[in-house]
Amino acid sequence: MSPSDFVAAFREARCSAILRTNDAARARHAMDAAVRAGFRICEFTLTVPDALGLVREFSHRSNLIVGAGTVLTPEEARAAVAAGARFLVSPVCDPAVIAEANRLGVAMMPGCSTPTEMLLAHRAGAALQKLFPAPGTGPAWVAQTLAPMPFLRIVPTSGVTLDNAAAYLKAGAWALGFVASLFDAQDIAAERWSAIETRGRAILDAVRQPSLSRP
Repeated sequence: MSPSDFVAAFREARCSAILRTNDAARARHAMDAAVRAGFRICEFTLTVPDALGLVREFSHRSNLIVGAGTVLTPEEARAAVAAGARFLVSPVCDPAVIAEANRLGVAMMPGCSTPTEMLLAHRAGAALQKLFPAPGTGPAWVAQTLAPMPFLRIVPTSGVTLDNAAAYLKAGAWALGFVASLFDAQDIAAERWSAIETRGRAILDAVRQPSLSRP
């Protein structure tokens, strides 16, 4: 999958499931619950124990696009892609990691918290720009940033919830990433997989509303 193919698929899907937990076995079940809910773009952060093993396992499923998050070095980028990651995400904007992702032929989504960082990420070759951490103004920040720089592809993740998802998409967000609002830590600890699945279905219903259709 080329970076441009991923960018298009992400826009069509509108959202991804991003899992961060400290239990590899529960991570598998939690992501399975999100997949049952209908998520097709899945991200395992490298802070998850055996994250690369999970990337490898889930990337063998033909109906999923699997990526790795919290990629901080070129070495981690190479390991993630070798495991099957088709996109890479980072909490920071590091030109060396962006360059390595481009060399590997996968989409890179670095974390950016200012318009300047987003522009620098774009110019460095990042296909998408992850909004992280979330600003207090949320969707308004996205709209205000896109007004002078409509070529950016902003993907909010931190603080995205069922309640503000539609507002982010209406503001122009390329797509969204759901983290804690999908994978509630207490549900994971208690192994309440059905609760994650139910929450995931509600999220997908919200982001796929016909009124949110975009050109």
